[in-house]
Amino acid sequence: MARSTFEGPVLSGDNRFGPLRNVGYAELVQDTYIDLSVTTPGTNGYSGTSGQYAFSNSIPNIQGQLFTPSTAYPATTTTPPTDVSTQVYRGVIMYLPTGCTITDITIDYLSAITGESGATLSDVSIYVSNATTAAAGTPTYASTQLGTTTVGTAGRKTTSYTATNLINMLSTSTDIVQANGQPNLSQVVFTLSITGTTVAAPTGGKFNFTVRYTQPDNNIGTTTTYPYGNFD
Repeated sequence: MARSTFEGPVLSGDNRFGPLRNVGYAELVQDTYIDLSVTTPGTNGYSGTSGQYAFSNSIPNIQGQLFTPSTAYPATTTTPPTDVSTQVYRGVIMYLPTGCTITDITIDYLSAITGESGATLSDVSIYVSNATTAAAGTPTYASTQLGTTTVGTAGRKTTSYTATNLINMLSTSTDIVQANGQPNLSQVVFTLSITGTTVAAPTGGKFNFTVRYTQPDNNIGTTTTYPYGNFD
């Protein structure tokens, strides 16, 4: 079966104009499975390491490039914080077209984090933002707490959204500006934050992160592109 990649939103419906117009946007999905025991890029389930996040849009996962969110060109690269005894970060990076509407964020905790038996934990959380979110920080899009004194239990987690998160999800920010007319990008970063004392690099634990979104149609309302007629 042939595959195609579309530049622009995918619209579906059978009445493209008039008061009974029934055209809607196709929902798009990006998701990433990580296994915290896998630290070799290009290996199924690669989850990143100290100072390195995983990139979602490759099979298998590879090292991702994190950017400092900005509307200026050129885009500035950055790196996640490295592990220290009080704080460990692991993460996944996804890139979306600028201005997308995020409709849902799903965090599936498939098996519990291991390797923290000697630690005294104060918080284990996941933040969804347009950059790395520090422990107890304010994420752009969503968050979920797995545990305070423990690593929490596996299962589909309840994702929490503030009013500001929901407003931000209506139109993702421009975080990466490209040259030569290439479309700008939004950066969506899942950050697993483990804090406490004598925290170590995790040796296991599995997650699947999913973002569902619709791409904006910047041509709606223009006389040169719309309305189209219906075709037989």
